[in-house]
Amino acid sequence: QVQLAESGGGLVQAGESLRLSCAASGSIFRINAMGWYRQAPGKQRELVAAVTTGGSTNYADSVKGRFTISRDNAGNTVYLQMNSLKPEDTAVYYCNAAVIPRNVPRSGDYWGQGTQVTVSS
Repeated sequence: QVQLAESGGGLVQAGESLRLSCAASGSIFRINAMGWYRQAPGKQRELVAAVTTGGSTNYADSVKGRFTISRDNAGNTVYLQMNSLKPEDTAVYYCNAAVIPRNVPRSGDYWGQGTQVTVSS
């Protein structure tokens, strides 16, 4: 089983920063992409940022210029540096990875358990 371990969430004040980490482990052949989603209460889950094997990145418009995603391919780890946090960034953040497990012919999506980010005014 592929597992994603998230860390870095917490309670901060507006304007402060957090750095989320997500490490993939298990029987992994390749990780094609990793990213972060978030879901606020009563809201639809949305893509925050993602990075592919080719190095392409994309961000939600609401976080462009404030968040930076990076990936350590050797360590199967993705980071999300979140600066200038706003109360509207409050959500549960989920790590996601498109993984080709060893001895499995196709990729599948794997999710972390989520980490709470709360930004106070």
